Amino acid sequence: MVMILGSPSRLYSKTPTRERPKPQMCHSSHQQKKDNKFRSLGTPDKIWAVSAIHGDCTRLEGLHNAIYERINVGDRLVYLGNYTGHGEQSREVIDELLTFRRALLALPGMKPSDITYLRGGQEEMLHLLTQLQFCREPVDTLLWMLGSGMSNTMRSYGICPHEGITAAREGIMSLTRWTNKIKEQLRNQAGFDAFMMNHMRAAYTEYQTDKMALFVNAGLDPSLTLEQQEDRLWWQGDNFHDMHGAYKPFEKVIRGFDPKHQGVQMNGVTASLDGGCGFGGSLICAGMEATGDIFELMEA
Repeated sequence: MVMILGSPSRLYSKTPTRERPKPQMCHSSHQQKKDNKFRSLGTPDKIWAVSAIHGDCTRLEGLHNAIYERINVGDRLVYLGNYTGHGEQSREVIDELLTFRRALLALPGMKPSDITYLRGGQEEMLHLLTQLQFCREPVDTLLWMLGSGMSNTMRSYGICPHEGITAAREGIMSLTRWTNKIKEQLRNQAGFDAFMMNHMRAAYTEYQTDKMALFVNAGLDPSLTLEQQEDRLWWQGDNFHDMHGAYKPFEKVIRGFDPKHQGVQMNGVTASLDGGCGFGGSLICAGMEATGDIFELMEA
């Protein structure tokens, strides 16, 4: 594993004379499908998969510097969800993700579809926060979210959790005014709305029918099809490594959030990438072949 040391403050650099290969065309049978839930990665040269970040921008900047020196046209970059929460730099993380996206798209040949952001539990909670007035038990729901990482996210955006609890206890009118205030505060952040609207539920390669790789946030129910998973993709993570047979048609399933933060864990058909970033641990990026086989691990 490559260890990325230091405390960078956004320093991306490319060797000026480095040649970049020409982009390759993907001739996948699914290429013409349009799906706002799942992203086909086609047949990339390499995939760079980033684990859960959980509000730690310093580690993310360090990892971005390493990715920037390695990524080439024909590669894909996949963020596996849970960008905010628990750590104290949620707003800075979103800003850094958007800044790095612009830096990559400035490179000749890179396309917006080369970068994929998966939806995680933290993103789901952040969306739910703005719709809290529609919950049956808004006080209990908000308290649960605050204890699950949302408290630091809200503070990062200048949102007071105690005001929300008070509004929820006062009733639907007060709560609606509070959630409208939240929406306005979040929309004032440049690029925030567009970022939140472009999360995929999962992503997959189409290398060969018997060697496809699936990327998810936390887990899945192997008895259900991908289209049937719904929010299990970010909530059903406890029994992920109990899968000992391939989740067909995918040969491997890779996730970025492990509730136990056990680092890199693989059993042949599943792989977890979660070093506990945001909880005092590391941020992991795996360099993978289109089959899901790992050729390099980086840790910030």
